[in-house]
Amino acid sequence: MRITAFRRLMAEEFGEVRADMLARDHVFSALGSRTVDQALDEGLPTKEIWRAVCDAFDVPPERR
Repeated sequence: MRITAFRRLMAEEFGEVRADMLARDHVFSALGSRTVDQALDEGLPTKEIWRAVCDAFDVPPERR
């Protein structure tokens, strides 16, 4: 998944403002105590990051 597609999914699920805030500020233990932005900067696969976000916020399977 491309980063642009990942960012689109985040915005669709959480709204643009909240998605930006979550990516910047929320630390995910599943990402090694990183934020989404840190994980992306460090090259973690976007699918892995999206799964961590979905698990943390109970995103329904049909929107994963």
